[in-house]
Amino acid sequence: MKAHEIMQTLFATAPEGDYSNSCDTLKAGDPERETSKVAVSMFATPDVVREAAAWGAELLIVHEPTYYNHYDRHSDEKIENEKRRLIEESGLTIYRYHDHPHATSPDQIAAGQLRAFGLKGEIEYTDVFDLVRVHLDTPMTPVELAKQIEKNCGIRHLRICGAANTPCSVVSGMFGTPGKVFEELKGDKCEILLTGEACEWSLGEYARDAAQLGHKKALIIMGHIGSERDGMVYVADLLKEMLPALDVRYIECGEVYTYTD
Repeated sequence: MKAHEIMQTLFATAPEGDYSNSCDTLKAGDPERETSKVAVSMFATPDVVREAAAWGAELLIVHEPTYYNHYDRHSDEKIENEKRRLIEESGLTIYRYHDHPHATSPDQIAAGQLRAFGLKGEIEYTDVFDLVRVHLDTPMTPVELAKQIEKNCGIRHLRICGAANTPCSVVSGMFGTPGKVFEELKGDKCEILLTGEACEWSLGEYARDAAQLGHKKALIIMGHIGSERDGMVYVADLLKEMLPALDVRYIECGEVYTYTD
């Protein structure tokens, strides 16, 4: 298949709509390229590009921007130029797959994250972008939840704001850096909110104040990659099922942070 035909197959999993302003576009390479090997990752880091090319991939599908802005608008900045040269030399065709997986029902990124978390309970998918809730069969504290996620997903050093040791029954997931996170955190339904990135002086302090005022409220910050990576693993598995003739591999980009322990 050609690279753009593979992407159209993926895009078709989302409902029809106006995607004319979507960031899910070609970022590098030839959309007409015949493709038998597809690499999937969160980011097209230099190491991911090198690994995908060394494996022999023709197409690399990523969830997030390649050139540091939402629409990958090019600049003449030094590091960006070096990265663009590396990608051109690799010969890879690169597409972004962001808006469509978040528009599917269920949200493909959320479905992959929940699969990896291993939570037991009833899943509530909502019509709010990137919002899913899990009504737990057995209440657990934010500390217990964070430890389970760290173990199951390989994320290091989750951060907890708020009522860390209070048993909770509802977990809200708003992965990555979506809008309306604060609205969900303030809502009566929200007890634990999982997200990727958050402003400490607003969301973090709200969760802390709520807990100190006696409310069952906590915010768990997973890091952007940790909060969506298993969603892209899910996308890779989905692509294998949809197009079994393709050789599909998920390539890990790793967390952006380096830790002292």
